Amino acid sequence: MLKHHLFEYKESFKLESGSSLPGFNLAYTTYGTLNQRRDNIIWVCHALTANSDFTEWWPGLFGKGKLYDPEKYFVICANMLGGCYGSTGSLSTNPKTGLPFYHDFPDLTNRDIVNAFDLLRQDLDIEKVHTIIGGSLGGQHVLEWVIKNPDVFNNMVVIASNAKHSPWGIAFNESQRQAIAMDLTWKLSTEKAGMNGMKVARSIALLSYRHYATYLATQEEDDDDVKDNFKASSYQVYQGNKLAKRFNAFSYWTLSKAMDSHNVGRGRGGILRVLQGIKARSLFISIATDQLFPVNEQKFLADHVVDATFEIIDSSYGHDGFLIEARQLTSAVANFYKENKLNPEIV
Repeated sequence: MLKHHLFEYKESFKLESGSSLPGFNLAYTTYGTLNQRRDNIIWVCHALTANSDFTEWWPGLFGKGKLYDPEKYFVICANMLGGCYGSTGSLSTNPKTGLPFYHDFPDLTNRDIVNAFDLLRQDLDIEKVHTIIGGSLGGQHVLEWVIKNPDVFNNMVVIASNAKHSPWGIAFNESQRQAIAMDLTWKLSTEKAGMNGMKVARSIALLSYRHYATYLATQEEDDDDVKDNFKASSYQVYQGNKLAKRFNAFSYWTLSKAMDSHNVGRGRGGILRVLQGIKARSLFISIATDQLFPVNEQKFLADHVVDATFEIIDSSYGHDGFLIEARQLTSAVANFYKENKLNPEIV
């Protein structure tokens, strides 16, 4: 029931920067069956290095007998523009030159990414979405999209995200990009350019994704005589190498820049004005130990969106708790549906 598709947009696509792409592709995944009333659509927005197969990185939420059962829902997720899992990005062929874009791929903002998503939505003739859900960068996309198209989404679930990317978050991303830029291969027009730098960037990112308690529980040494080759050291190297097998430095650079651009109030009269105008029933979920998107950022959202629901999940995994704590997420979303007198089973 899991199906993979490709959306091809062949017209010029203008970006917020004023530049444009000569068309683009979006790889997307669907799961389940659209019902006759077309009111069982769940749209998932993925995080920075994820792909459109949400069953791979969010398995606790999707599947038979789970929160979003494919026998009841039709689930869609598109790999974001600038990514490297089938959607157009820096390694894609520039039709104007016949060569990969590499460093010539234009800067994107979250609004550009959401505008591309919305063209896919229109192509699929989807007028209403039951729930749009996402965490981290995906949560930023959820907010942007609900603000852009207020009459499309009935419900939104935003997890571990924010209305404007913080100086703290931007600083982490800039440090990661500096690591990539310090790699002497980064200036080359090759698929592997900046790869060693990206490995370091990932190890930096991991410190913001996890928590002191996470490392204490999983990387503490059992032997008091250890003086070198620590578990925590090898873990950082492992995580960098692991990402390098499935990602590239170009997409890492582009998408971290897009995250930094996030500010829902830009050009719209300010953050408070747009949050107060959101029509979708809204659930904002925090991870208690999140150091990258701390609780106060989701509390701010809940305080300024009309009739919003706010939940805090207890986890020792920090920001990554939004990917790990499936049972608590399921409970929070199911309670949100119940409190709003929604039938989550779409019978």
